[in-house]
Amino acid sequence: MEYNTTRNPLAMREYGRHVQKMVEHILTIEDPERRQKNAEAVIELMGFLNPHLKNVEDFKHKLWDHLFLISDFKLDVKSPYPIPTRETLRAKPKPLPYPKRSSKFSHLGKNLEDVINKALEEQDPEKRQGFANTIAYYMKLAYNNWHKEIVHDDAIQAELSSITRGKLEFTNTPYVKSFRQQEASNKNNNFGKKTKFQQQQRNGNGNRRNGNNGNNGNNGNYKKKRF
Repeated sequence: MEYNTTRNPLAMREYGRHVQKMVEHILTIEDPERRQKNAEAVIELMGFLNPHLKNVEDFKHKLWDHLFLISDFKLDVKSPYPIPTRETLRAKPKPLPYPKRSSKFSHLGKNLEDVINKALEEQDPEKRQGFANTIAYYMKLAYNNWHKEIVHDDAIQAELSSITRGKLEFTNTPYVKSFRQQEASNKNNNFGKKTKFQQQQRNGNGNRRNGNNGNNGNNGNYKKKRF
């Protein structure tokens, strides 16, 4: 019996042992035409075993690369795509550079700093004022999200003047609901409201006081029968 410990290690587990044996058999074929036909047949089988690759762009190209990878780049056949090598297929990507820009006002974020720079470059007075009003609203919203309370407009204007050196001033009052303010409004809206069961119970008590006994059709003249 042949154990897995005595077999060659699988180059690609998703294709299984049989595909790898087929590729190893192709390596022993000396006739170039026969070797080419067998390689194309194995490509069709690999695509059939992994139908999810059909959704991948250039899936045929990926199958041919996998074929050469399984053969340890020793297969001598013609490929419709550039034949990969060990260095090109297993090359590591270059590390992405980490952004090194630092924000002067980290609590507001780098994006708001970009918007402020764009507002300072704007020449149209109306658009410039619109930028200032929007920036002030966002600053107040950010403060509310972090501190769960409303900040005064004078503090927002003082910080905006400090950032822009007095070049931007907002004209609107950015109204932002705080968490506590919203919670208080929800309590006020729910105050005095009664559940459906409480209302039904209250209506039943009122009917009993009026002698209806909960039955509007009898008008209090209902009498128990004696048996």
